[in-house]
Amino acid sequence: MNLAKYIDHTLLKPQASQAEIKNLCEQARKYGFFSVCVNPYWVPFCKEQLKGSDVKVCTVIGFPLGANTTEVKVLEAKDALKNGADELDMVVNLGAVKSADWQTVLADIEAVRHAGENFTLKVIIETSVLTEEEKVKLCQLCTQAKADFVKTSTGFTGGGATAQDVKLMKENVSADMQVKASGGVRTKEDFDKMVAAGATRIGASAGIKIIEGK
Repeated sequence: MNLAKYIDHTLLKPQASQAEIKNLCEQARKYGFFSVCVNPYWVPFCKEQLKGSDVKVCTVIGFPLGANTTEVKVLEAKDALKNGADELDMVVNLGAVKSADWQTVLADIEAVRHAGENFTLKVIIETSVLTEEEKVKLCQLCTQAKADFVKTSTGFTGGGATAQDVKLMKENVSADMQVKASGGVRTKEDFDKMVAAGATRIGASAGIKIIEGK
């Protein structure tokens, strides 16, 4: 198993400097991570830094709260794709989820899905604030909206990925959909648990420690 190809090498703290983002890209090249995951402002910079490599550029939409209007998420998605993003990790409208307004939730995801072509869409459902029934329903809606992945967490709500949630998500999406575990995956042991549960992508700021087994 090539561990690095499972990992989105992530730096989403708002105060990250250009030097830190450049270092992230250099590390991604060196270790062969699948992508770097950064805030939208950094997409053009990362695209330039990673030119000539096979490292993808991933960015976040409606992050970290998911409470933007659909129109704003779509504009953000189109802008990110124009700037060179290969993958978009969008946050669902959690207020609509908690209101059981499933029509709004589905329309929100579908609108971002149709914001462009030839990109990977991951939908962050923020498992730590959901009931099991809400998790299952969201997995079904993400399948219906033709997302490529469901993703556990932003890492910004105090809760992160658990193997139990990854397993539940994997069991409730279509066979061709994948699961990304993100939030609190910091060690090789954490990584192994998530992959064993069904994750095919890991979002982590500790990617180097994971693949070095530290």
